[in-house]
Amino acid sequence: MTLVSTTALVVVGSGIGGGLRFLTSAVFATYVPDARFPYATLTVNVVGCFLIAFISHLVLTTTLISENTRLFLTVGVMGGLTTYSAFNQQVLESLRADQLGLAVVISVATFAPCLMAGFLGLISARA
Repeated sequence: MTLVSTTALVVVGSGIGGGLRFLTSAVFATYVPDARFPYATLTVNVVGCFLIAFISHLVLTTTLISENTRLFLTVGVMGGLTTYSAFNQQVLESLRADQLGLAVVISVATFAPCLMAGFLGLISARA
């Protein structure tokens, strides 16, 4: 594939991932409207970490997923779905509001599950 067609794959995937992130946020806003904790951001980041590890392992060890499909799914869809920038902003907003405890909870509650999800994605792909 050419650079232009590969870029188009990533752009389409990013749009899908961004739409999924928006829907996830809307669902959490509807069902957990007054939550101080960013559950939607945590959810998309944990799911994304699992799927990126899973897909990347399959690409590296099998022929089940092509390189173009990997780019579409990981760089595109998962890149649009996951959001480090929102996580970062939520931590900074907590710190700005003098809520150090909440900032620490958000950080630990994001880092540990995301790392574990990536590990589980790798293990699942190996199975």
